[in-house]
Amino acid sequence: MKKEWKDCAAIGGGILLAAAGFLLLRRIPGAEGFFRALPYVLIGFGCGMFGHGMGEFTAGRAMKKDPELAKQMEIEAKDERNIMIANYAKGKAFDLMTFVFGALMVSFALMGVDLAAVLLLVAAYLFVEGSAVWYRVRFEKEM
Repeated sequence: MKKEWKDCAAIGGGILLAAAGFLLLRRIPGAEGFFRALPYVLIGFGCGMFGHGMGEFTAGRAMKKDPELAKQMEIEAKDERNIMIANYAKGKAFDLMTFVFGALMVSFALMGVDLAAVLLLVAAYLFVEGSAVWYRVRFEKEM
């Protein structure tokens, strides 16, 4: 029951955020700086919250109606083979992301994109790569 309440809160919060974004978009047509992007950020977060909440809510309802399906889904989620496949796919995607973001940063720099945007992309890239190194060291100590 508590999880269902959280899902409903996410649905309601998503609707409110998206509505606030659309309202700001209509009320402040000539906004500058931060207020120019704020409505779009609110709409994006609102749609994301709504979609997540609605997905969890409908999945919970479906699992209540069919307990056999719920048990099968739980077994598949905890299956070691499925976990290994998911982790392998994440690793391959990370390897690909490293080269794609590197090429994107170089192309942005050569195109003369605003320095702040390029530096933000570089900072995000270095954060991801640094966290990969940190986790690698941590896991090598554990195993």
